[in-house]
Amino acid sequence: MSNNKFTMPLMESSIGDIDLVGGKSASLGEMLQHLKPLGVNIPDGFIVTSKAYFQFISDNQLDQKIRAILAEAVIEDLQVLASSGSSIRKLIQQGNFSATMEEEILAAYVALIGPDNIQDFGVAVRSSATAEDLPDASFAGQQDTYLNIRGQQELLTAIKNCFASLFTDRAISYREAFNFGHFNIGLSVCVQQMVRSDCGSSGVAFSIDTESGFKDAVLINGSYGLGELVVQGMVNPDEFIVYKPLLKKGYASIVEKKLGSKQVQMTYAIGKNETVQVIDTPEAHTKQFCLDDTQILLLSRWVCLIEDYYTALKGRWCPMDVEWALDGLRGDLYIVQARPETIHSLKSSSCITEYKIERKDRASEILLKGIAVGDKIASGTVHNFKGISKQQIHTINFNPGDIMVAEITDPDWEPIMKKASAIITNKGGRTCHAAIVARELGVPAIVGCAGATEILLTAQEITVSCAEGDTGIVYRGRIPYTRHAHDLADLPEVNTPILMNIGSPDIAFQYADYPAKGVGLAREEFIINNYIKAHPMALLKHQELNDSTLSSYIDNLTAGYVDAENYFIEKLSYGIGKIAAAYYPNKVIVRFSDFKTNEYYNMPGGKYFEPREENPMIGWRGASRYYSAAYKEAFGMECRAIKKVREVMGLDNLVVMIPFCRTVNELFQVYTVMEEFGLKRGQNGMEVYLMAEVPANVILAEEFAQHIDGFSIGSNDLTQLVLGLDRDSSLVASLYNERNDAVKIMITSLIRTAKHQGVKVGICGQGPSDYPDFAQFLVEEGIDSISVTPDSFMKTVNAVKEIEDRLVAY
Repeated sequence: MSNNKFTMPLMESSIGDIDLVGGKSASLGEMLQHLKPLGVNIPDGFIVTSKAYFQFISDNQLDQKIRAILAEAVIEDLQVLASSGSSIRKLIQQGNFSATMEEEILAAYVALIGPDNIQDFGVAVRSSATAEDLPDASFAGQQDTYLNIRGQQELLTAIKNCFASLFTDRAISYREAFNFGHFNIGLSVCVQQMVRSDCGSSGVAFSIDTESGFKDAVLINGSYGLGELVVQGMVNPDEFIVYKPLLKKGYASIVEKKLGSKQVQMTYAIGKNETVQVIDTPEAHTKQFCLDDTQILLLSRWVCLIEDYYTALKGRWCPMDVEWALDGLRGDLYIVQARPETIHSLKSSSCITEYKIERKDRASEILLKGIAVGDKIASGTVHNFKGISKQQIHTINFNPGDIMVAEITDPDWEPIMKKASAIITNKGGRTCHAAIVARELGVPAIVGCAGATEILLTAQEITVSCAEGDTGIVYRGRIPYTRHAHDLADLPEVNTPILMNIGSPDIAFQYADYPAKGVGLAREEFIINNYIKAHPMALLKHQELNDSTLSSYIDNLTAGYVDAENYFIEKLSYGIGKIAAAYYPNKVIVRFSDFKTNEYYNMPGGKYFEPREENPMIGWRGASRYYSAAYKEAFGMECRAIKKVREVMGLDNLVVMIPFCRTVNELFQVYTVMEEFGLKRGQNGMEVYLMAEVPANVILAEEFAQHIDGFSIGSNDLTQLVLGLDRDSSLVASLYNERNDAVKIMITSLIRTAKHQGVKVGICGQGPSDYPDFAQFLVEEGIDSISVTPDSFMKTVNAVKEIEDRLVAY
């Protein structure tokens, strides 16, 4: 192809052409050539090259004019920045294409869509900067995109607008921040066939978890209509997470699905002055996922192919940020953009900083909750941007360290966002503009925080916490918090495996980089309480209860699922699956539900199914529930969720644990019910552990050991039953001590019996987390593993190392 031409087919561009076509177009060209043959759908198009941009600037004699304006600009002064940027953009927009350039562009346009389709088929006009995706900064997203452009003059105007967007306020500010010369960058334009996602869905996908940096996940956000609203944060999108290693082996390894509200959607505005319009999403669509499981898995495979291709191309791991669209007319998926991710891929995984709110009950101080971005905490003064337009940004007196509160953000807000200590928006998901910029700036953000601009007032003091899982929390006032930096490379090697107790799936990926040997305890009740949010039997039987309020609540809760039973099984499987994926292939021990009757009673619908007990701690709990007629159906749903995680998702590292099992005969009864619902010990390698927390488990350890694969000591309940006290009672709290000699004698006895029987024995109770000397006692007794809470992991490893060295010395 002649280098004198101003356009080129998208198919002919490649990664070596960035100076000519920009990062976005180069990436699309690479994929068309190398990934489309593998089945990845990518819309075709053509490129208006950076040669055309520079020639346009020269033809209209704009170079010196732009330099003169920038020379006078004071970038830190938002008012001056706005005025300078506006002047430059107007100069470019008022320029004219040469006859030769215009003719070439329009010829390429007609060749793309056909001479008879000028007014019938829209195109996407996407800016592609020649400095995108540098090793230390991403310029992607700094320039503009125009959708559903129809007609030759409309196309030429859109191209000029793309040229002009090289000098938006945020682009000028961004280049200044990275000391990148304004004239060291060019702008090409990709003109691409539109996918009919206006009647389908669209969104973004990352080949990495954007919050934790967990490498083995594909994260997908999506909504109905054109994808701009997901990127802008105008909607709370659906979210899907897929575990990559097992996806590549053919498993349907979806480990999370969250239904977003998807309040509005962007569609074509055919016959109107505007090319697109924003309308309310039909109610039926707000209650169903924008992608089905088959589409989620196909899209995830494509994202993996793209990541693998770019990793090979660049010679280093290269996680990707992808935009996708589903054509609602034909049902076909497409990749419309792809670029390297530049936040987590550059971080060191060995250096971890933990933020923690000071420990006490803070429930009364919570103002709002939303989707957490990052894992930091910040306190500051609110600056509420409600009612402030983009044109007014430069007039705002925003002090460094203030907390920005807004409906949404877009790239025009970035000069303000750089000063913020935290960002809060009413709308948006984890891949919206506010979330992306917050990660890049290294500040906490809470998006999808409904009502923030109504509740949070300018000058109000608040604390923004993103350190408590996927849910971001806004507290009233300046709450004390701590920050601890850890270098995992400094942790000593120990012979005793140290595992994690993981309560919430939200934090599983966050701690995946810790050198834990698996998970010693994952509690189903946390998932049921926080994700499922209704009594299991109420889900199954609510239509029989003549309680319209409860039925309405459950109908809304289960929107997007086949029925309430499917909802329970799917939600539980996602929670368990996410934890199992974080530590695969190491063992993850999941304890079947162990709610007490008073805890179940307080769940929605619980009053219809739970008796009143004088002492729930030693009542109808654990194993005794599973085979009872009053709860057997609910336990069956737990079994089916476990079966899905192991066999459909492929996470066969999952081990199940039976809690509060009082007799060997009771163990047999539980096994009978498990088999009825598809779970059999030993089948497909499934192991079953027993929670050793009742003195009978220790006394009869030799007999129990014949029918299980391991013991896990529950020191909390074992202590209360050995000492004969209720650990929920404040009246005897001073007597509660897992380091009491009687408790330690029981533990020593169990360890010795288990070892004699050739059965593994570990501990997952709170004792080792709270007391390093207790962990040392366990090592001296020969425990096989110790499982502790994440906040105790470092000190436990060091304590174990100390006692192991001492034992060697002796």
